[in-house]
Amino acid sequence: MAVRYYTRSGNTEKLARAAAEAVGVQARTIEEPLEERTELLILGASYYAFDLDPAVKTFLKENAPKIGTIVCVGTSAMMKSMYKPLKRVADKLGICVSREEYHCPGSFFKVHPGKPDAQDLENVAQLACSVVAKLEQEK
Repeated sequence: MAVRYYTRSGNTEKLARAAAEAVGVQARTIEEPLEERTELLILGASYYAFDLDPAVKTFLKENAPKIGTIVCVGTSAMMKSMYKPLKRVADKLGICVSREEYHCPGSFFKVHPGKPDAQDLENVAQLACSVVAKLEQEK
């Protein structure tokens, strides 16, 4: 299992770190490639101009053979889910994307101040624990 994230504002980093801490791994930026195959990648990625950032797309292309399933966590000022844009990219690379995700508003100038908040961090930690537990049951 691994946690990687891309953030511009720090909002998605907060979610990724909370998820990683909950499951006992270290959250790393997407600048660090995966060292080995992981059945589960918790990926912190958010909307930028209504799509995945090009850096996230590059990370996925370069690491595709090492990724089993992605669970996305992220924030945005307006959008409610990263599933569709992430799935479009992942499908082309043969990577499975879980429908389970955690997405919440992120603080952006004067919009959504204080987000993600303590409840968001608790929620993303619970999601991470849940998907890891499901993975363990499947083994």
